[in-house]
Amino acid sequence: MERLNTKLFWQNCCIMKDNERLRNKAQRLNQENQLLLSQLRKKLAKANAKPDLNAFPVSKYNNNGDNAAPN
Repeated sequence: MERLNTKLFWQNCCIMKDNERLRNKAQRLNQENQLLLSQLRKKLAKANAKPDLNAFPVSKYNNNGDNAAPN
């Protein structure tokens, strides 16, 4: 019985060590993910803030109020 307890004790120690390692890895990955998400949001905000030059096409007519075609 003591041998079984010792074996289970060591297995438990290994499991706890693996859990700690995985917890640390998950924390690092989460931090990296948050950083990447922040960078992506900044890029998207910057892209959306740029004016769309195609939204206001240049007219082929004069801008003096008349709609007559230029000579």
